[in-house]
Amino acid sequence: MFYLRLARGYRVLDLGRWLLTAVAGAVVAAFLLRALGRAMSDPPGGADTVARLLWCLPPLAAVAWFAAVAARAVPAQRPERITGLTAAGAGAARIRALIAGEVALACTLGSVLTLLLFLVLRNDIAGPSLAADLGMGVRLPAAAPITLLALVPLTAGVAAAGAVPLAETLPGRPRPARTGFGPWRIALPVGLTVIGLALELIALRPGAAVDGRPIHLPAGLGTTSTAALGGWAASALGLALLTGPLLSWAGRLLALGRPTPLRLLAGRGLTAQARRLGPPLAVLALALALVLTTIRYWIGTPDSADALPAVEACLVLGCTAAAVVARLAELRSARRDVADALLRLGAAPRLLAGAVALRTLAVGTVLLVTGGLTAVLAAAGLR
Repeated sequence: MFYLRLARGYRVLDLGRWLLTAVAGAVVAAFLLRALGRAMSDPPGGADTVARLLWCLPPLAAVAWFAAVAARAVPAQRPERITGLTAAGAGAARIRALIAGEVALACTLGSVLTLLLFLVLRNDIAGPSLAADLGMGVRLPAAAPITLLALVPLTAGVAAAGAVPLAETLPGRPRPARTGFGPWRIALPVGLTVIGLALELIALRPGAAVDGRPIHLPAGLGTTSTAALGGWAASALGLALLTGPLLSWAGRLLALGRPTPLRLLAGRGLTAQARRLGPPLAVLALALALVLTTIRYWIGTPDSADALPAVEACLVLGCTAAAVVARLAELRSARRDVADALLRLGAAPRLLAGAVALRTLAVGTVLLVTGGLTAVLAAAGLR
């Protein structure tokens, strides 16, 4: 009842976030139920069952990431809700549990709708083309779909609960903003990138022997050596982790020397936002490279009738893009007081709009560099 009273004050942004979470949870539930249906249809002891379950992990992680970013943005976007809950006697832990419960409720609703559709289609409604995916003709254990579908709201709820710091849920207790990056935050991604490039060069040099057994990737992604696959993974992770420091350096470069007010405002703003904007952009760059690689091999495979890799790629990319939008909305809410103060001091609205456009151009350039290099390494390493 307490949550229903709170939900009556939802706006369009809140409803959109709730519906997106429910739809993403429903799609992941469909992937899990498909893996269950194929496992019931295939002969026992098959190795493809584990591979299908592993293919469900990327979209599940994408939904958890979106849930975490969206839950973290709630206190910044709706400070009046947090103030009202605090005045009603809700503490920090209860507010955190309420936000996590809202995310889990949305994923539960999506999973339940998918389960109902799965059961309806199993009732001799689906055609023979979906019989293997639904496990038709085989008795469905009641605990199997419930156990699988419980992973979706549980993972999203835990991710949302862990993403909201207790210090930020209470009004008047903002965490101190940090704009710099420690040496280990720069040395770690640089080291991973160098190690990954070295492994790829060793694996791809002319005349080099394949080290280890070839890894057969599912859904027709071809084969690659262990060194090339490990090198691509290390270099992709390193480039993704470099997104935050690159954003900070881009902001400092904009404000270098004797900058104009436009450059100074854009550069200082980008440097201040680099730590909070870097992680979602890093995940987006990594997801974009994975999506491009998956679609490339899916299209180039002769047996490309199964559209599952493309659907999973679209879901992962959509969740990461939605997470970036949620983080941008959070940063906009955090900088609203600064923008109002500048306007009161006489700053022209055109100046603020130009600073936003310049920051967007710098962010797009950094994302193009990290995502493009990751995609090039993927095309060279995964053959």
